[in-house]
Amino acid sequence: MRGKTVVITGATSGIGASAAESLAAQGARVIFTARDAGKAARTLGALAKAGPDAAHDFVIADLTILANMKGAGEALAAKAGAVDILINNAGAMFSSREITADGLELTFAVNHMAYFVITEILRPILAPDARIVSTASVAHKTANLNFADMTLEKVSPGLFPVVAYGNSKLCNILWTRELARRLAGTGITANCVHPGGVNSGFGDNLSGLLKTVFSLGKRFMLTPAEGADTLVWLASSPDVSGQTGGYWAKRKRLTPSIAARDDVDAQRLWELSKGLMGD
Repeated sequence: MRGKTVVITGATSGIGASAAESLAAQGARVIFTARDAGKAARTLGALAKAGPDAAHDFVIADLTILANMKGAGEALAAKAGAVDILINNAGAMFSSREITADGLELTFAVNHMAYFVITEILRPILAPDARIVSTASVAHKTANLNFADMTLEKVSPGLFPVVAYGNSKLCNILWTRELARRLAGTGITANCVHPGGVNSGFGDNLSGLLKTVFSLGKRFMLTPAEGADTLVWLASSPDVSGQTGGYWAKRKRLTPSIAARDDVDAQRLWELSKGLMGD
C-alpha cells in the first residue's frame, strides 16, 4: 500500500479506526472525516504512529446534511489529489425518527446519502485501479424498503430503529451493485462488507431496550480489528483484484437477500439519490 492514498469516512472509532491504522501501517496515506476535532487529532496521532512516513490528514464534517456531505467531498478531493482506495464507513443507528433539514430520514441520510454524495464527488479523481469498499450489514435482511415512504412516516415507532437501519444497509448493497455496473470496464471496483457484530461505540447513542441489548451483547462481539479484517482485505489484497459488485463477510463473497439483488430497485435508488444530491 506504500504510495497509495486512502480516503475513509467514520475513522475515529470502531472498525473505521482499526482499518485506517492497519492501512497506514501498510504504508498508505490516510485522509479521513471526523465530526469532532478532538477525536480527529487522536486518530491523526494514531495514524502517524502506525505509518510515520505518510502525510495523513483529515476533514471535519457533519455528514447529516447534504451541503456538508458535498463540502466534505470537495475538501477530501482537494487534500487527496487522487484516490486509490475509498472506504465508506461512517454510519449510525437511531432510536427514533428524525427528519433532517433536507427533509430526509436521518438514518438514510447518514448511512446512504453520505456514501453516495462523497463517492460521486471523488469519482473523477479515482485512480484507474481504485477500489471502493463500503460497510453494509446483514441487517439489510430486516429492511422494508418502500420508495413511497422513504421518510418512514408509516413505520411504527417500535419497529423504527430496526427498519430504518435495515433499509439503509439494503441501500448500501443496492447502491454498490449499481455503482459496480456503472463502473464496468473502467478498472475501478466497488464492493461492500458485513463486518459482523463489533464491540465498539456503535449503538451507544441508543436508548431503551435496544441500548440494553447492545450493552449486554458487547461481551460476545468481535474486536474492532476482527470486524475490520474483511474491509482491509478488500481494500488492499491482490487476492480480490478485479472483484466487483460483491457483498462480503469473513473474506467470502456471499449472496445477499432477494431484495438486495433487485436491479430495478438498484437503478431506482440511484436515480433517487442523484436527484436528492442535485448539482
